[in-house]
Amino acid sequence: MKILLYGINYKPELTGIGKYSGELCEWLSSQGHDVRVVTALPYYPAWQIDPGYSRWWFKKERVEGINVLRCPLYVPRSPTTIKRLFHLSSFALTSFFGLFANLKWKPDLVILVAPTLFCAPAAIAFSRLTGAKSVIHVQDYEVDAMFGLGLAQKGGAEKIAYKVERYLLDGFDYVSTISKAMLKKAVSKGVEKEKTVFFPNWSEVSRFSDAIKDNDFLSDLGINSQKRIVLYSGNMGEKQGLESVIAAADILRDRSDIQFVMVGEGGGKSRLIKLAEKQKLENIVFLPLQPYDKLPTLLASVDCHLVVQRRGAADVVLPSKLTNILAVGGNAVITADPETELGILCRDYPGIAECVEPESSRALAEGILSALEKSQPNVVASEYAARNLDKAQVIQNFLNSI
Repeated sequence: MKILLYGINYKPELTGIGKYSGELCEWLSSQGHDVRVVTALPYYPAWQIDPGYSRWWFKKERVEGINVLRCPLYVPRSPTTIKRLFHLSSFALTSFFGLFANLKWKPDLVILVAPTLFCAPAAIAFSRLTGAKSVIHVQDYEVDAMFGLGLAQKGGAEKIAYKVERYLLDGFDYVSTISKAMLKKAVSKGVEKEKTVFFPNWSEVSRFSDAIKDNDFLSDLGINSQKRIVLYSGNMGEKQGLESVIAAADILRDRSDIQFVMVGEGGGKSRLIKLAEKQKLENIVFLPLQPYDKLPTLLASVDCHLVVQRRGAADVVLPSKLTNILAVGGNAVITADPETELGILCRDYPGIAECVEPESSRALAEGILSALEKSQPNVVASEYAARNLDKAQVIQNFLNSI
């Protein structure tokens, strides 16, 4: 089958959507499918174009046997709501030409990965012209995130945005997304239930489940392996609400046996560093994003993992980092309200993680202390990952559904 994946993020981006899109295409290619990708120049999560790429030019690449066309786009150094809109619309504009360059190829299946909905009109038109089956795979609900998390003011613009979103979603043959709660949200937006497909993020379970603690690795990072390590690894943006981690570190500053480690990049990292410095915290360190081949060792070498989101985000976006934490058998603290997808996960699988109130530094600190009391590895977490998060099984189920 000829499959074209269309989305703003792709490999070699190490976190979030780009990682999953890259793994999806590589697996499809390994199964004999002819795969092409139209994407942006790599920029995430540092919010700057990777070295070796020109921000003004298209670039064709052959990545793991897959033809990848990278399109230029505007990348703000400090993303704000307006700058993000320009960022997304710039990719929609340049990628329009990249997408329609594949018109004669006539794929059998077009997968648009959202964000961003700005690309939906082109994806719908291209699919209809080529006769391809179309799927929009929703990793984040952009409109909900923008208004629900306070990134944009509500009012007339909100009503228009939701109407446009509903119209665009209806233009695809299928709407897939990564959680059951997000599937229900799709139906509430007017998508026919028969058109929805559950396509969760996965883990390379065997790769992560075999990882073991490596004190030398921690020492090489400048981390004292004799301490209890509390790790946040991933994007440091606005939807995470990572100020609560700084506040929790402040609450636990007298616990000399606990070390907070923040690994990753993002638009909010410099602000978080300044906040920690202002509070004169000596129990927290910031490190750059680590190579993906080191991720299993990193996750297996710490005592507690933080999956932190602001209130209102838990059913709009689902943190991709959780899958690998579960696969490695990590003890996690998740900030989510009880009725959300993550809250229900913790309720239905007792012991899988500590679920605490979002945006409460006191609750987060208490959750951390509770997680540190648990034995390792977390068998409930690792067994859940083995049953539900295997990559090949997840992707094949998706293909069978469409």
